[in-house]
Amino acid sequence: MGAAMESFLKFMKLNDEDEDFYLDDEELEEEAPRKSDSPIEKTIEPERAEEKPKRSLPKVTSNRQGGRGRMMNGNEVCVIKPTSVEDAKEITETLLSNRTVVLNLEGLDVDVAQRIIDFTSGSCFAISGNLQKISHMIFIVTPASVDISGDFQEIFNGSSFDVPINHN
Repeated sequence: MGAAMESFLKFMKLNDEDEDFYLDDEELEEEAPRKSDSPIEKTIEPERAEEKPKRSLPKVTSNRQGGRGRMMNGNEVCVIKPTSVEDAKEITETLLSNRTVVLNLEGLDVDVAQRIIDFTSGSCFAISGNLQKISHMIFIVTPASVDISGDFQEIFNGSSFDVPINHN
């Protein structure tokens, strides 16, 4: 390879040399707080100073049967009442942690509710889960490991999301 090309690749860090840097898990762990009689100045790390403040999360309520020592195996049901489209991520994360979600979209703008259902149904499809309507604007979303039985209207089998469509 020509010297010009090699220096360009080195500059762009695209060459095959072992110059990659990896963070060890040990470096990411925070040190335990130490007790001391001297006053301590708190410093903010540059990474953390650049973080954006987080929005408030949607209301999540868990319905647990049993004690704290019980293993999570899909027996937990979380009730989520999103307030914006960004809350759809929380729904997906709950499903990925193998928990069932009861999704309450009551009181949301029709467009926002439709976008949340679209995002949730895509997530549900990707994990081979199940999305079914319980009543008007209330849905149950389960991971693949949870079976639902009863008289539900299935979203994936052609039932429509019976919210009036806003044609702008």
